[in-house]
Amino acid sequence: MVQRTIYRSVADAADAVLPLSPAAARQPMHTRRIRLDGFMRDDGLMDVEAHLVDTKPYAFETIDRGAITPGTPLHEMRVRITVDAAMTIVAAEAVTEHGPFFTCGGGAASFSKLVGLTIRAGFMRAANAPLTGVQGCTHIREMLQQIATVALQTMWPVRARQEEEAAGNPSGGDLSEADGSARLIDTCHAYSSAGAVVRRRWPHLYTGTGTDGAAGQGEPGVLVA
Repeated sequence: MVQRTIYRSVADAADAVLPLSPAAARQPMHTRRIRLDGFMRDDGLMDVEAHLVDTKPYAFETIDRGAITPGTPLHEMRVRITVDAAMTIVAAEAVTEHGPFFTCGGGAASFSKLVGLTIRAGFMRAANAPLTGVQGCTHIREMLQQIATVALQTMWPVRARQEEEAAGNPSGGDLSEADGSARLIDTCHAYSSAGAVVRRRWPHLYTGTGTDGAAGQGEPGVLVA
């Protein structure tokens, strides 16, 4: 039997627990933890810091470091970029605190080559170019996508508020094309131009038929099988 539940409001949907299916019998072998934080600085610039740690729950040997005990980082890298209001990187630094080889730290030096790039369409291609191959570190490079996302998430509310105020639209009302938010349309499932989110936030840009599963007073209907 299939049971369908319609949540009448965003709050109802947020309270729903939607876990993964039960896991098979298994043993942990590797853990990667990545933390990213965005900061608005007093000088008007923005910092994004990323911290990556790889550990294993068992002991093993490496050529340079010898025995690595359970929980001791195999990889540990820290990154910081500083971005201006135009989303241009004005400073970038990285350091490798732990790597399997003594020479791993040299791959972090190339991260400073990101200075001058702007986080916008095409950023990943431009950012990867000076960091690929022997010029960089695979694990630092893997964090680029998340660093860019956190930069946008950090700067977005600041820029939106400034543009709303400049347009005479005080914060707190529905967002519109004026603050650039409408550029999110059709970039993911939730922001489909035919979906409930766009219908509520940008009704003038909505392309759906009004039967997109929304329920209640303009709130999205979430169906769970």
